[in-house]
Amino acid sequence: MLNLFLIQALNGVQLGILLFLVAAGLTLIFGVMDLINLAHGALYMIGAYLAATFTAATGSFGLGLLLALPATLAFSLALEVLVVRHLYGRDHLDQVLATFGLILILNEGVRIVWGAAPMSVPVPDALSGSVHLVGTLHYPLYRVAIIAAGLATALGLHLLVNHTRLGMRLRAGASNGPMVAALGIDIRRLFLVVFGLGAMLAGFAGAMVAPILSVDPGMGDSVLILTFVVIVIGGVGSVRGAFVAGLLVGLADQLGRTFGPILLRSVMDASAASQTGRTLAPMLIYILMAAILFFRPSGLFPARGAR
Repeated sequence: MLNLFLIQALNGVQLGILLFLVAAGLTLIFGVMDLINLAHGALYMIGAYLAATFTAATGSFGLGLLLALPATLAFSLALEVLVVRHLYGRDHLDQVLATFGLILILNEGVRIVWGAAPMSVPVPDALSGSVHLVGTLHYPLYRVAIIAAGLATALGLHLLVNHTRLGMRLRAGASNGPMVAALGIDIRRLFLVVFGLGAMLAGFAGAMVAPILSVDPGMGDSVLILTFVVIVIGGVGSVRGAFVAGLLVGLADQLGRTFGPILLRSVMDASAASQTGRTLAPMLIYILMAAILFFRPSGLFPARGAR
């Protein structure tokens, strides 16, 4: 039972790290730009497809990842210039409708370019083994690499947001965007940087997950829902909140799916416990969100201006 708990806890941390990578960019876009971007999950998908394509072309996942990141950035900047910047200042309903349309366009574009069949990316040879934890317990090395890469990215974002001039402007924009613009800061350039940074983080998450999940059209849709849950729990505009909330959601999802049916067997028969557990497991993260919002309506770590 202890081994199962450790494995599922690590799976939860790995899922939480991936959710953080997607949510960190989206919470900045929402917090700084006041933009609801439903197409953010599609950028996660684009990153995965670009990584799969470059990996197949070069024969190296490392090179594929390095090429996918600037390609995702270039794609997102073009998207911002052609579509997204025309939504600034519009009401949220317009933004929801326009970015939902972008989801449909990008998903269909992916089907046209890469086809509807799922693509797979092999785990790099250097990361294909496992690491020894305790006793006979081993854990896949690639998943450890995902956790390490996510933690390194979180540290880099922390330094960027809290110890650089750009980070100071991002924090100011999340707290009071109109005041930032009134002080003479080029708010359009700041929005472009925030959108590109957020898209590159989503693309990085999609590229990292490609070797352990199939790459298929619409893969960003499911992660988008969890990403919004992470942002609401963590507080809009807060990278720290996205990190903590990502881990909470990841752990609640993985541990709940595994141990929910086991715990229910103590109060009902095995078949009923299994059925009830499978039904309740997907609800756990939303119950967690409701419980946190009951005590902290603005999330765990809201941006100062959002309190």
